[in-house]
Amino acid sequence: MGFEGKAAIITGAARGIGGEIAIALAKAGADIVLVDVLPQEEIDAAAKEIEATGVRTLALKADVTSMDQMNEVAAKTVETFGNISILINNAGITRDSLALRMTDEQWDLVIAVNLKGTFVATRAVMRQMMKQRAGKIVNIASIVGVMGNAGQANYSASKAGIIGLTKSMAKELAARNINVNAVAPGFIATAMTDHLADNVKEQMLAQIPLKRFGSVEDVSRAVKFLCSEDSAYVTGHVLHITGGMGM
Repeated sequence: MGFEGKAAIITGAARGIGGEIAIALAKAGADIVLVDVLPQEEIDAAAKEIEATGVRTLALKADVTSMDQMNEVAAKTVETFGNISILINNAGITRDSLALRMTDEQWDLVIAVNLKGTFVATRAVMRQMMKQRAGKIVNIASIVGVMGNAGQANYSASKAGIIGLTKSMAKELAARNINVNAVAPGFIATAMTDHLADNVKEQMLAQIPLKRFGSVEDVSRAVKFLCSEDSAYVTGHVLHITGGMGM
């Protein structure tokens, strides 16, 4: 899965799943553009770790909900690397609450970052990918976008929207040899899940046939496949990374 000479833009790339995806693509040879809203020093620190793999990086602070800022990300990527071969729409937030108590702000913010942000970033890179007649777009959805989840009406709706957006963009861009797919992770072991009470973890594990949480590496390996030529005939697909949950 050689990615040499290919530039990959990853949103929400300074930590977590986005950071792991960035490292996986860098180890495969891709030049990496890290995009995040975190302080610039945190994005720079993530970029330094990736540069240790021997690839070139850009560390850009940008808001995925801003068309102007994401257009600037795309322009800087082309100026620096000459192409945009891969886009990973990973940026996302949660503002959990039962629907009865959910505020308009909680709803609007999650929909804006997760769903609008995915659309904005896709639109920002689309023209360059169409010009190249090649590109890979992978959207990070979630199994709750398929199953729903109490207390996450906003998050579930945003991820379900990403699945619909993925299929629509796959149909629009297929004629230009641009593959658009999504992954839908289930319970992935992160700093957040580490702090869950034991009884909550047991309840989660009871829903997973493989009887373990997923790892960020499980997600990054699937994303790398969907960015590679091994998946050239795959588009509009939503790959569940759930250990069997939701079958």
